[in-house]
Amino acid sequence: MSFLLGTVLLAVVTAMACALPGVFVVLRRNSMLVDAISHAVLPGIVVGYFFTRSLDSPLLILGAALAGLVVVLGSEYLSRTGLLTGDAPQGLIFPALFSAGVIMVTLNFANVHLDTHAVLVGDLNLAAFHQLQIGGVLAGPSYLYVMLAVLVVNGVFLAVCYRRLKISTFDPGFARSLGLRPGALNTAFMFLVSVTVTAAFHAAGAILVIALVVVPPATAYLLTGRLPMMIGLTLAIAAGGALAGFWLAYLADAATSAGMAVFYGLVFAAVFTATRLRQRLRARRESAPAAAA
Repeated sequence: MSFLLGTVLLAVVTAMACALPGVFVVLRRNSMLVDAISHAVLPGIVVGYFFTRSLDSPLLILGAALAGLVVVLGSEYLSRTGLLTGDAPQGLIFPALFSAGVIMVTLNFANVHLDTHAVLVGDLNLAAFHQLQIGGVLAGPSYLYVMLAVLVVNGVFLAVCYRRLKISTFDPGFARSLGLRPGALNTAFMFLVSVTVTAAFHAAGAILVIALVVVPPATAYLLTGRLPMMIGLTLAIAAGGALAGFWLAYLADAATSAGMAVFYGLVFAAVFTATRLRQRLRARRESAPAAAA
C-alpha cells in the first residue's frame, strides 16, 4: 500500500470513527463536553506515552481516556451539588487538566518528545508514517488499524445499545421507568467517546477532533429527522468530507486535519443556508393564503 493511499484511508477511518458516536453526542447536546474531553486527555497521553513510548499503544489510549472520563464524572458530580449551573463545572475541570498537560509537554516531561503544535492540531501524515509490515509487505499505516478497531468497537456498541441509547436520549424519564439506568449508560457511552477522542488525538489533535465528532452529525441533523437516516448521512458526510478535505489540504500544502475541518465547516454552512432558505420559502407560502383572505 502506498503512503498516500494509506494516509487517505487513515483520514476516512478516523473521521468515521469520530462521527459515529457523534450522532448521539449532538442529540444529547453534549458537543462542548467533547471539547472538554479532548483537552483533558492531554496529561493522560503524556503520562501514558512515558510508560508505553508509543502513541499507537492501546494501553495509552485506555489510560488517557480515563483522564477524559474524569471531566464527565467530575462535571456531573459538581452539577448534582446544585452549587454550580450550566457548563461551569466543565470550565473548572478541563482547563486545569489541559494546562497540566501543556506544562508537561513544554517542560519535556521525563524526555517525552511531544510537539506542542502536533498536540493542538494533530498531524495525520505523521500518524501514517509508521507502516505495518505483514510478511515483508507494507499493509498501510499501523495507526490505521488502531482507528479501524475503534470504528468497529463504536459500531458494535451502538448496535447493541441502540434501543437504550435512543430511549435515554429522547426521554430519560421513560428510560428510568423501564429500568434502563440511563446514568450508567451515559457513563459507558461517554467513556467510549473519550476512547475515540484519545485515539484520534494523534491524527487530529486536541482542538480539531471536535470538528470530526460534531460537524458531520450536526450537518446530518439539518437534513433529516429520522435517526437511522441521520446515522447513514453522518457516515457519508464524514467519509466524503475526509476525502475532499484531504485533497484540499494536499493541493494547498496545508495541515490535513485542518483541511478536513475547514471542508466540514463549508458543508455545514451550505446545508444550513439551504435549510434557512427553505424555511423562509415555506413560511411565505403558508402566509400568502392568510394574507389573501
